[in-house]
Amino acid sequence: MTPASSTDKPPRIAQRDAWVGAWLLVICALVLAMIVVGGATRLTDSGLSITEWDLGKGLTPPLSDARWAEEFALYRQTTEYQLQNRGMSLDEFQFIYWWEWGHRFLGKVIGVVFALPFFAFWATGRLRGRFWPVLGLFALGGLQGAIGWWMVTSGLWSGLDVSPIRLAIHLGMAFLILGMSLWLALDAFGRSFASKLGAPIWAPFALAALIFVQVLMGALLAGADAGPAYADWPMIGGEWVPATAFALDPFWHNFTENHAGQHLVHRSLGYAVALAALALAGAAFLRGEGHARRWALVVGALAFGQAALGVVTVITGAHLHVALTHQVGAAVLWAAAVLTARAVTVK
Repeated sequence: MTPASSTDKPPRIAQRDAWVGAWLLVICALVLAMIVVGGATRLTDSGLSITEWDLGKGLTPPLSDARWAEEFALYRQTTEYQLQNRGMSLDEFQFIYWWEWGHRFLGKVIGVVFALPFFAFWATGRLRGRFWPVLGLFALGGLQGAIGWWMVTSGLWSGLDVSPIRLAIHLGMAFLILGMSLWLALDAFGRSFASKLGAPIWAPFALAALIFVQVLMGALLAGADAGPAYADWPMIGGEWVPATAFALDPFWHNFTENHAGQHLVHRSLGYAVALAALALAGAAFLRGEGHARRWALVVGALAFGQAALGVVTVITGAHLHVALTHQVGAAVLWAAAVLTARAVTVK
């Protein structure tokens, strides 16, 4: 064997670093808060209240009567105001404006909280071995901001709401960032989780994928304002399978515009997620060990609770607080599924 050259660089192995882990957990918490505020912004029809992407103006809310008058005048030019909110008072406008401003401001806070420690950790070598994954996370955060504005522009001048497809992409990206930051945080803490699940190693990954698809279907339903369309359960409009569920042509419009189809798909996937999670929890309870067993049981309990919340959301006509809790539940369930997947793969 040829002896290693003295100029050879040692392998770039990621080291445990509790400070990096804590920083990434803070990012997780902020992204979860972003999902909550974003959900409230959507459910209160606040997302189109700010019509410009202006970094300077966006750093501070309106602090004078003149600024409020300017923002209100811009909003009155939108299609949403012209067709749905004509005659809205300034106080009513301020209510929806604050939600959207808070959502955007929180996005800026996440950017700062990520960027400053990132460069500090990088400069001091504390990202050794995990620089590229963390940089990828940074890039996804920047892309998410662009997607958010792309989503908003779809509704400003051409309709009453943003595009359901763009809304689904925006929410899906938030969930990806949440899952990735959680995985990297645990990696930084150096936790050794690998343990017996009692089910195939791919099972938690398949469940996480199913949850992710269900989140996207829920975003399409919410983006089309389909939540209150059918407030009966277990049937949908008095039918087990609505006759109009897949009546639109082209077929894919049934997932973005057909309320009956959206309810059928979202509810059916919800049942599938709950059954799959309970099956995984059952297998873990009987044959699992350690962290994998514990997290699988948590996932089963959360999935059952989330399904129950979904039913309550339906029968209350997507009441604001219930629907928002349901969205938060989806994020918590997703995080638990990611933890379960890590618990069976990382030693």
